[in-house]
Amino acid sequence: MRLTELLRLARFGIVGLTAAAVHYWVVIALVELVHIAPLQANVGGFFVAFWVSYFGHRHWTFSDAVATHTGGEHSSFLRFVLVALLGFCMNELMFYLLLRYAGWPYYLALAVVVFTVAVMTYVLSRLWAFRRATH
Repeated sequence: MRLTELLRLARFGIVGLTAAAVHYWVVIALVELVHIAPLQANVGGFFVAFWVSYFGHRHWTFSDAVATHTGGEHSSFLRFVLVALLGFCMNELMFYLLLRYAGWPYYLALAVVVFTVAVMTYVLSRLWAFRRATH
């Protein structure tokens, strides 16, 4: 693996861990302080973490790969939205299954789900959402 890709992976990890922590703690706060059900609180956590993730990845993790031509940033944003929505659907489904059928505490289920979905998010972000434009 090339050094540039290792550095990108490290930056992705930092941004991803930050976004995951934001997601996790927003959910905890909404459940414990506002008394929102965990599955609904997960939507709030996703929304806040989405922006942390997008700006971190757009301006740091994948800044060298984002197209600088007209519309490049717009198209990478739309692709990132699709990746994030797919990730959230997987997140919510896995979260539901672990809560409903495995009976896990919400804070443990959320930690496992957030980590698992991060792997898919990296691959799709790297290969599609923030890919370098070819002319």
